[in-house]
Amino acid sequence: DATETFEFTSDVGRVMDLIINSLYSDRDIFLRELVSNAADACDKKRFLSITDDSGAEIEKPSIRIKTNPDDNTVTIEDSGVGMTKDEL
Repeated sequence: DATETFEFTSDVGRVMDLIINSLYSDRDIFLRELVSNAADACDKKRFLSITDDSGAEIEKPSIRIKTNPDDNTVTIEDSGVGMTKDEL
């Protein structure tokens, strides 16, 4: 699994700052959006498996939410498929 990192241009970065600071300032909305994104990734994996002719079994889609009170963090993991470079 090769990980790639992309940087936003300054204009896109400013727009993202506005979105994050206004739309996602409510923690409930932000958490709901992250879970929704994880569900979309699972749906994409399911769709790709249906359209794949290999007949390979896929693991059951899952979304895991873990909390760590000591670090004050919430981790959301999914078994779905992320966006490709072209989709970004």
